[in-house]
Amino acid sequence: MAVSALITFAFVIFEALAGFYSNSLALLTDAAHNLTDVVALALSWFALRLAEQPPHAGKTFGYHRVGILAAMVNSTTLGVIALGIFYESYHRLQAPPPVAADVLAAVAGAALAVNLLTAWLVHHGSEHDLNVRSAFIHLMGDVFSTLGAIAAGIGIWFTGWTWLDPAASILIGLLILWNAWIILSEVLDILLESTPKDIDMDAVVRDFLGVDGVLGIHDLHVWSISRGLRMLSAHVVTGDITLGEGARIQHELHERLAHNHGIGHATLQLEFERCASEALYCNITAHTHHGHDHHH
Repeated sequence: MAVSALITFAFVIFEALAGFYSNSLALLTDAAHNLTDVVALALSWFALRLAEQPPHAGKTFGYHRVGILAAMVNSTTLGVIALGIFYESYHRLQAPPPVAADVLAAVAGAALAVNLLTAWLVHHGSEHDLNVRSAFIHLMGDVFSTLGAIAAGIGIWFTGWTWLDPAASILIGLLILWNAWIILSEVLDILLESTPKDIDMDAVVRDFLGVDGVLGIHDLHVWSISRGLRMLSAHVVTGDITLGEGARIQHELHERLAHNHGIGHATLQLEFERCASEALYCNITAHTHHGHDHHH
């Protein structure tokens, strides 16, 4: 992550100078996007380091959500950059300035190589960590941005149509905006503690009821602390059983949840059947305190 940030920052300076020299909005657009990548990579690196800190009394879940906040900032910067691209592209479409197509295509080709290298460097872990994935999408957005700049440079070289430069920038902006929305929607799902999209709740319930000794389940909740850290809590209804039998049921449930659903942390409360509730998903309300009385 740190190496990718340093490589990208060095190339931003070179690409911005080339963009001013060639009067290419596509190159300046790509340089601006690359600059947000530097910030995104630095922020993601910091979030990864902070997430390694152990939990304590003030942060009992640790710092895993820092990565989610970093992903939210990264996706927001992508959206802001896209809007800036649309604004500048609109003005250039009204009066397309001359563009040095050879410089545009050559520098964009170099940018493609740099972006592919940095994307490859941070690809590891992007499937399981939303923070790393947001940084990876930043870099992959650059790969497609530079492909657009190369296409614009070649098109201008052969046709002289300078409007291809801002047109390529608009396509790049749309791609960036789409990627930003993908990341932001997943961030919002995690912050709202939604059920992870790949969790089939009906299958979870079937796995619970398939364990010998489990008579029912209620107050079931599944949520994410981060993209790869899933949590579950549930009340499990059993018969009048011994502590040893209860420990067996809990162990088997933990095994099924981890193996079948990727849920590595589950809090299971065993209850005798006469204490059972009817609600599978509990309607949680605020807990107010008046003197010694507690109200739900």
